[in-house]
Amino acid sequence: MQHFEKMKYAVLAENELAAKIAARKKELGEKLLILGHHYQHESVFQFADLTGDSLKLAGNAARAADKKYIVFCGVTFMAESADILTSEDQVVLLPDMEAGCSMADMATLDEVESAWRELAVVSDSGIVPVTYVNSSALIKAFVGEKGGSVCTSSNAERVLTWALAQGDKVFFLPDEHLGRNSASALNIPDDQVALWRRGQPLGGNTVEQLAKARVLLWNGYCSVHMEFTAEQVKEWRRKEPGIKIIVHPESRHEVVREADLYGSTEGIIAAVEKSRPGSVWAIGTEVNLVKRLQRQHPDKNIHLLAESSCVCATMSYITPAKLLWVLDNLAERCLVNQIRVEEETAKGARLALERMLAI
Repeated sequence: MQHFEKMKYAVLAENELAAKIAARKKELGEKLLILGHHYQHESVFQFADLTGDSLKLAGNAARAADKKYIVFCGVTFMAESADILTSEDQVVLLPDMEAGCSMADMATLDEVESAWRELAVVSDSGIVPVTYVNSSALIKAFVGEKGGSVCTSSNAERVLTWALAQGDKVFFLPDEHLGRNSASALNIPDDQVALWRRGQPLGGNTVEQLAKARVLLWNGYCSVHMEFTAEQVKEWRRKEPGIKIIVHPESRHEVVREADLYGSTEGIIAAVEKSRPGSVWAIGTEVNLVKRLQRQHPDKNIHLLAESSCVCATMSYITPAKLLWVLDNLAERCLVNQIRVEEETAKGARLALERMLAI
């Protein structure tokens, strides 16, 4: 049964898929743990045993040592982190191997190693790399081996502060906008922040610009959070006086600057939960999370900041049919779509993750 039989599952109605998934969960019992990221569609999210952002879920998997099978309803880099942090006895499965992350794909190991060699022109020892958790295991391993750290959207400023204390410069990847917003929050002047453009000599900078910069930003981005604009924030303020605007720090700097608040997925959830009944919100993040907050808080007036759909396309690759397929195979003792990070890579990535935890 290992190959996904599309037609076999395509004929099942949504309620049939849900019933079969519930039955398989019961059958597999205590051996199984299903993790669901906040951006998953409700049709998948409803079956998650634990929910959260990427690193929280990977940590949950590591702490659930009694769970043999971890089915991660998220994207590849998330499942890789879970495999890195879990024990050898645990197995991490991803319902669709095509569920990647466009931001993570914007920083390949070859590109980053090439940039690192070029940066030796301005500093051969004083650069500390920091990678957002939304990156491949190979990039995390590179950062770990070079004395750097992973960061999340909630602790990026703290990690950036640590890194600046370790060396002359920070090489922040792969998300330009999280890096810029974090540098701004630390009051680092704009002329001390440089953008490293992939494929250009010295990242499109002069030697003098690189020498002056304290923070070097890789030019990656999240396609979902690029859909939010400062004009949308201003328009909501015109339409709804007193509205609260909260956005994810993967948004452009001008959007974060115009918003009332910014925060990780968990931070956005907490801000809405703590707000008073009747409060009005416009939220700049993936639409499935926004819709879930609307359902969970009917006493509040919650809107998506943009008029566009704002769906994470690759997260949508995880469907009830593919989740059922993985569980069906598990019931027959077949492992499909197992995520395995080579031990040498995992070792370096673990170093970067452990540094973050120590920070």
